[in-house]
Amino acid sequence: MGDSLKSLFVLGSSHNEAPLEVRERLALSGEKLAQLQRTLLEDSAIRECLVVNTCNRLEIYGLANPGEKTEETVRNYLCQAQGVSRELLDEHSFWHTNLDVLQHALEVSAGLDSQMVGETEILGQMKEAYAQAKAAKATGTVLNRLFEKSFQAAKSARTQTGITRGQVSIGNVAVDLASRIFGNLDKSRVLLLGSGEVGEKTAQALKSRGVADISVSSRTYENAHRLAHELKGAAIDFDDFIEQLYHFDIVIGSTAAPGTLLSKEVVRTAIRSRPDQPFFLIDLAMPRDIDPKVEDLENVYLYNLDDLSKIANENLAARQSEIERARDILKGHAWNLWLQLRRRELMRGI
Repeated sequence: MGDSLKSLFVLGSSHNEAPLEVRERLALSGEKLAQLQRTLLEDSAIRECLVVNTCNRLEIYGLANPGEKTEETVRNYLCQAQGVSRELLDEHSFWHTNLDVLQHALEVSAGLDSQMVGETEILGQMKEAYAQAKAAKATGTVLNRLFEKSFQAAKSARTQTGITRGQVSIGNVAVDLASRIFGNLDKSRVLLLGSGEVGEKTAQALKSRGVADISVSSRTYENAHRLAHELKGAAIDFDDFIEQLYHFDIVIGSTAAPGTLLSKEVVRTAIRSRPDQPFFLIDLAMPRDIDPKVEDLENVYLYNLDDLSKIANENLAARQSEIERARDILKGHAWNLWLQLRRRELMRGI
């Protein structure tokens, strides 16, 4: 039984291990994620697997046959999928097994391992990753129980502690920055690129502070139209947004595009048509939608996920005691789950 438990693993890379430029090289698109999951399952050494891919983390959870040297296998599969070197991956990743996997999964679900500590979006992302893996029959008894219990533990940590008290969202940080740049926001025009959850919430935050003119552009026009309707704005065809860029004061990049959408030259052209007017760019995408070199342009303000999270975590010290209380609660849940896995012999015969 003990040997079987050692076959539970997670390979991961997040904001804790990797800078933004490395995270975007490891980020998996939808099809690449599904293909990697299939490749792992086709390996006779791996019994179950589940891939979590968000703005700030890539994690591969799995259950292998006892005695297999799984780490080398999984690391190599990821390198092949993303075309990155082993040296890069090894330098910016972690590998956990057995009880450490349980503790890590619970802390991730509760938002304790998030770039913005205490945020709630990660729980929904974990649930979505679990649902997709389960539907693909990639998970089994062990990972099913691990993820279902992690969701329960996350709820306990949130309700029994104050880890979310005073927590500031990406959207609220963006709104405060926009207010500093433009003052009153009721005349500001916003363009949202993509229809992702974080981008949508940021647009909603701007709307709540007076922005009335919000346009949405997405590769899938139906998604843009749906979200624009919810925001009481307009949808723009994805092929046309660059030509209309100069009309907007605030641009939010939140697509799943594989590369840059707004180059320095594209932004330079846009600001020439709006002289002396500030241009606020918020890049929430992974990989990034906006070339970081646009920061060199006068009157252009660019903030990415790392920038916004750093501002949001300025009050982290005040919440530190609650964070430690939450971590202790999760340790108890992780240990109970560990004992359940052993007692019920969920891994027997693996």
